Amino acid sequence: MTLPKAWMSWSTGKDSAWALDKVRTEGRVEVTALLTTVNQAFARVAMHAVREQLLEAQAEALGLALVKVPLPWPCPNAAYEQAMERALAEARSAGVSHVVFGDLFLQDIRKYREEKMAGTGLAPLFPIWGLDTRALAREMVGAGLRAFITCVDPRRMDRSFAGRIFDSSLLDALPAGVDPCGENGEFHTFAYAGPMFRHEIDARVGQIEERDGFVFADVLAGEGRRGLASNLPS
Repeated sequence: MTLPKAWMSWSTGKDSAWALDKVRTEGRVEVTALLTTVNQAFARVAMHAVREQLLEAQAEALGLALVKVPLPWPCPNAAYEQAMERALAEARSAGVSHVVFGDLFLQDIRKYREEKMAGTGLAPLFPIWGLDTRALAREMVGAGLRAFITCVDPRRMDRSFAGRIFDSSLLDALPAGVDPCGENGEFHTFAYAGPMFRHEIDARVGQIEERDGFVFADVLAGEGRRGLASNLPS
């Protein structure tokens, strides 16, 4: 049986990775490509601030094509929507019928996506929608998913979490009120290992800096991770 083709809305983070693994496991659609917005000025994935080189490494490790949506900086919402409209039209012309999202429970975000996709000929899929995030975070970690915390909102959690690995010790250390999956914008991640990847991505944490009201950990390619935990900021 030929499965419907889908693109994965890809942020580089753990939720995208888990949603991808879930639809692959369920066999509802065949994901053929990752769809990612990239800040042209800095060659980084929007908000997560992940370098393009590492985005490309993820696509290779997942065995998927990569469709980049270039965005200007600064990027007005109208420019973002026009760029996404062009990307969705490209998807449709490539025979794609679905777009997969890793959203968990923010109803306004889901409504926005559904409204923007209405009339495009593409159907949105939300494979991890409504799951309990506390249990989900533990399930991710238990399955071997690992990610670096690339961005922290210091108004919601301590700056020292930037650069840490998303694992059981991090989940234990999260302050009360912080969603374990960071769904309220508390933190963002770069996934480098897990059952969805054909191999682990060689990456390490570099400089940590604060800008635009957020704390960012710059994830770099190469040099392995041995001894990384002891080198992370406390």
